[in-house]
Amino acid sequence: MGILEVKGINKRFGGLQALGDVNLSVVENTVHALIGPNGAGKSTLLNVLVGKLAPDSGSVLFDGKSVLGRKPHEINQMGISRVFQTPEIFGDLSVIENMMIPCFARRDGSYRMHAFETVGSEKGIIEDAETMLSDVNMLEKRDMHAASLSRGDKRRLEMAMCLVQQPRLLLLDEPTAGMARADTNNTIELLKHIRDSRDITMVIIEHDMNVVFSLAERITVLAQGTPLVEDTPDNIKGHPKVQEAYLGETAVD
Repeated sequence: MGILEVKGINKRFGGLQALGDVNLSVVENTVHALIGPNGAGKSTLLNVLVGKLAPDSGSVLFDGKSVLGRKPHEINQMGISRVFQTPEIFGDLSVIENMMIPCFARRDGSYRMHAFETVGSEKGIIEDAETMLSDVNMLEKRDMHAASLSRGDKRRLEMAMCLVQQPRLLLLDEPTAGMARADTNNTIELLKHIRDSRDITMVIIEHDMNVVFSLAERITVLAQGTPLVEDTPDNIKGHPKVQEAYLGETAVD
């Protein structure tokens, strides 16, 4: 049994079947990619996983507990965090101020953050924020206006803000969308660092196959809202059903 179990999920929007009997099992501490043509149901499935959409039927279990019917902040408290297609940061604040917000949110009386404890003082919060920024190679930009960051650095900051919450499952919706190649490569390296240095499971939606094959250990291909194939990256590349899903000629670009 995986840390994330999706069983028989169905979702319709009027006459459109967005998800049809979707089953998915994600093994703990692995990177699992969801790929497929536009309109395949990838983002719809992610929205179900984080409580943004309620399915018409089926179940979603995280560590044996249902996430359905819970509000997004409750799902976050279970240990699930999400990175959106467009980086969600506070552009009018500095980098360090952005980091301090989730640090404050983690306070629970004896305030815990990352792998150590501090008292809930502002000094402690700043120190913890700086520690996380250092972990993602952003400390030298601590005083920069967040709106002035490149898209890649905005994504790096957003991921740091998620990691402060110590998630066990990180959902990433096209984390390299709109990036220049240099920023994409830096994001791949950051995700590898996160994968290798933390006890964390990642589910990634991504159109850039260089990102997918650099990171994923398992890949599920969706087509018209239904899982088509699930396999290792090497077996996915030349699979005939995958070729058919991608316009019948090329499996992945």
